[in-house]
Amino acid sequence: MLAASALLMTAACSSDAGGSSGASPSASPSRTAAAASPSAEMTPPAKGTVEVVRTVAEGLNTPWGLAPLPEGGLLVASRDEGTITRVDPETGRKTELGEVPGVSAAGEGGLLGLALSPDYASDHMVYAYFTSASDNRVVRMIYDPARPSGDQLGAPDTVFKGIPKGMIHNGGRIAFGPDRLLYVGTGESGDRGLAQDKKSLGGKILRLTAEGEPAAGNPFPDSPVYSYGHRNVQGLAWDAEQRLFAAEFGQDTWDELNAIVPGADYGWPAAEGKTGDPKFRNPMAQWHTDEASPSGIACAEGSIWMAGLRGERLWRVPLRGTAASADPQAFLEGEYGRLRTVVSAGGDKLWVTTSNTDGRGDPEPGDDRILELEVT
Repeated sequence: MLAASALLMTAACSSDAGGSSGASPSASPSRTAAAASPSAEMTPPAKGTVEVVRTVAEGLNTPWGLAPLPEGGLLVASRDEGTITRVDPETGRKTELGEVPGVSAAGEGGLLGLALSPDYASDHMVYAYFTSASDNRVVRMIYDPARPSGDQLGAPDTVFKGIPKGMIHNGGRIAFGPDRLLYVGTGESGDRGLAQDKKSLGGKILRLTAEGEPAAGNPFPDSPVYSYGHRNVQGLAWDAEQRLFAAEFGQDTWDELNAIVPGADYGWPAAEGKTGDPKFRNPMAQWHTDEASPSGIACAEGSIWMAGLRGERLWRVPLRGTAASADPQAFLEGEYGRLRTVVSAGGDKLWVTTSNTDGRGDPEPGDDRILELEVT
């Protein structure tokens, strides 16, 4: 009985889809809050634990995107340098793949999210979201580890462009979902009205094919928009039931963790946090901005794990369907500074990056780092 329970808990979340999903091409679209059936699901304990197992790597400059390779290793994007580096998770050794051409790093912009093609085993494609001189965009590049260090990235092929850019609120998280489609979290670039404009790409979650076309079944005809009314989406993750969750920055009052419903309006700028207006979807959890300023999220052991930048902590949100089954619980408060990205390392393990060299932190010797955590 104990072994069976442990197996169920391990299966209670999928990976955060930073890499390939392994789903079949005919996989159905991601399930949503409306389709949730939590009664048959195991609810995790109200309280969890976090143990920092080790420091995987240190001396990273403005790490942002993090993508585990199926053959071993972690790809890390440097926001300000515009480079992608492979980290050996056993030794911490760093090998630069190369610089992504066209990156224009300023403010919160630069080289941001990374994801691996769902067919990475055969095509070796790495997808990247970055800020250019004119917009935010998604490109893909072939990664060839047989080439010399610094020259392992092929020329970028632009998959999708035209996402509004700004000194702030550039979004940047990308992930392939269980349906093998590309999900893109964007920000409203400081222009609040874009979030409610369904014709704008700003303040949205987009759903695309691997070639950058609007995905079949999207809620608005011939549109890449999957959900709207977002301020600045920086975290995307799915649970084992293929339900999508997203984290986003609030302004002065409430940061949000949302369960994503296709076509739903998440309220910004008319609403920040929970509201009584039925036009808007309420967040499943919210925090004061000094406690969170959320970035990456991942799902493990039946909970969402959310990195806090300004809050300098890791939040655990145990799930029952698309609701929090208990109050969020904070870990690592102030111990490692700003936390940027969380990625499932399989089972009860997570990889977490710090973000103290991003111009808003207080770097210490060794920053920035990748940590390996064991969680329950």
